[in-house]
Amino acid sequence: MSVDVAGESVTHSKTSARRMRLHRARRQKGLRCVTVELREREIDALVAKKLLPCGSRGDNAAIRKALYSYLDGSLGRSL
Repeated sequence: MSVDVAGESVTHSKTSARRMRLHRARRQKGLRCVTVELREREIDALVAKKLLPCGSRGDNAAIRKALYSYLDGSLGRSL
């Protein structure tokens, strides 16, 4: 439930503040948050490279982890 305070939702305000804190924490670590769209054939490639278990094709967290592994192997771990 949200309460209107001066025309703004308190819930929205808390959510925005949390989002900004996370953004600043990532930036401080040298990280960026981006959205990446993957094709099915790219997910197939992660499975073929054994970075993603076949049964995890629909699990976004598993796909993210596999993609991180691929990028670490391809680009090297950043320090």
